[in-house]
Order: sequence, then C-alpha cells, then structure tokens
Amino acid sequence: MSSSDRRSFLGLLALPALALAGCGFSPVYGTGGAGAELLEQVRVADPSDRNGFFLVERIEERLGRTRTPLYRMTYEIETESNGLAYTTDNSITRYNIDGRVRYTLTDETGRVVLTSGTVRNFVSYSASGTTISTLSAEEDAYERLMRLLADQIVIELIASSATWKRAVPAATAAAAP
Repeated sequence: MSSSDRRSFLGLLALPALALAGCGFSPVYGTGGAGAELLEQVRVADPSDRNGFFLVERIEERLGRTRTPLYRMTYEIETESNGLAYTTDNSITRYNIDGRVRYTLTDETGRVVLTSGTVRNFVSYSASGTTISTLSAEEDAYERLMRLLADQIVIELIASSATWKRAVPAATAAAAP
C-alpha cells in the first residue's frame, strides 16, 4: 500500500470521530459527563442474599462505593427458572433464568424519589453434565444475570441523570423537616 493510500484510509477512519465531536458527543465518564457525576455518589441497599450480593457488587464496581452518598438506591430482585430443552425421557438439559429488578433512586434522605424503573434480562445454562457441573453452571448463570441487570441499571441511571439531577437540590430542600 502506498503512503498516499494509507493517508486516505486513515482519513476515512477519522470521519466518524469528527461526526461525533460535531454533534456534541462527550464521554460519559469524562469531565462533566453524567457518569462521572454519579461516581461514588450512590449508596445501594445492603444485599440480603447471593443474588443481591452480585447485583450490588457490580453496581459498586461501576459507580464506586461511597461513605457520604448524595443518592440512595433500593431494589427488588425476582428470578424464575424454566426448563428449556428436554430429552425423550423428560429430563431437562438446559434452563433459562429470567430476571427482573425493580429499583428506586432517592435523594440522600430517602424521602424524594428521583427515578425508578425495572430492568429485565435472561441467561441460560446447561444441565447435561454431572450434578456438580450443573450446580456450578447454575450458580454462574445467576451471577451473570445479576451483573447484566446491574449494568442495565447503571446505564439507565446515566441516561436519565440529566433530568433528575437538576431537581435534587430543590427536592432535598423541600423535603427538609
């Protein structure tokens, strides 16, 4: 490839970056980005079970832990396991786990609801191995599901934060005793 061909090729690669810069795109965790303003500001309710542990762990992994929160999050986890693949003798060889998390984000006092929502997802695992391998696959599937749901929650918080962050100082002042 001649050097003029390389320059043309590199120039074509730069076009999407220029288009994004021209439309006001900015990195979510960059200076002034919605994600950066949420880092270490959200206190997630303590987990009460294994699924809750993995959900909270992933949210804290994405947003960080805080000792002085501006926001508090509560959540409710629901899961349902269904057989997906059956053999001729009615043995289940694959399971699907559907998960749903309802979450609510409030101000630091817990009195003013800033945003809430529900995220859903599913994962599958194989049950065709030994008992130990099936149990291990099941545990791994629940962990993967909680991580997926936590990522969805963080994405929704970042996407909606511009609308509710403006209301936080006024809402907190109005809720003060």
